[in-house]
Amino acid sequence: MIEVEHLTVSYAADGSERFALHDVSLTVPQGTVCAVIGPSGCGKSTLLKVVAGLIHDYQGTVRLAGKAADPRAMKIGFMPQNYGLMPWQTVAENIMLGCRIKGEKTADLKERMAVLCERLGIAGLENRYPQELSGGQQQRVGLARAFLLRPDILLMDEPFSALDAITREEMQEVFLDLWQENHITTILVTHYVEEALYLGQQIALMAAHPGTVQEVRQNELADSRKKRQTAEFFAAGQQLRDKIKAMEVRR
Repeated sequence: MIEVEHLTVSYAADGSERFALHDVSLTVPQGTVCAVIGPSGCGKSTLLKVVAGLIHDYQGTVRLAGKAADPRAMKIGFMPQNYGLMPWQTVAENIMLGCRIKGEKTADLKERMAVLCERLGIAGLENRYPQELSGGQQQRVGLARAFLLRPDILLMDEPFSALDAITREEMQEVFLDLWQENHITTILVTHYVEEALYLGQQIALMAAHPGTVQEVRQNELADSRKKRQTAEFFAAGQQLRDKIKAMEVRR
């Protein structure tokens, strides 16, 4: 479970205090994907970085599994927008990086890595470098690294945004298949309404200036390929889109 209570993140700008996040509270139940969506500049990425332990200067409380957030004591999978791959390391080295940082032995990881690479369609690419891969292949390497770690929580910052529409849908399917096997508690930041509806059992709608959580809704349309093609799915998408546009007008 991820619990965020009264989280405020501010910074100095032009001699005054600006708020990236203000009094944000959000609870993500164990084994749930929470899709966070909202207009640009509403603090979605800042929220992820606080939960990941990358931002320490904040007010409020962040708890993971009932304990104070501590990246050293937990396995936190973090996938930034640019996939976070090290260009000087091979695909295999990138996939095993998180596990090696946590002290796991390379020999124990090879079989699991081979299975993941096969499932993700990147078997045979283990000795290549990230710059030799397509965007979709790099994304699959990022997913392999996250799931090889077997993280306690997974944080994804618009991981599919740089991909073309067809590849993005393919990667959504790959992620969903892996998640359904592991049920890792996940926060997924996205600016695609349909992606939020398809992947998030919970949807948090954020507003900007300052960044706040305006609404948290349970989403019964998630995880279903059949429901994705229904009129109900499209109507829900239009409703979310209208709410986001209304918040942008008020800025």
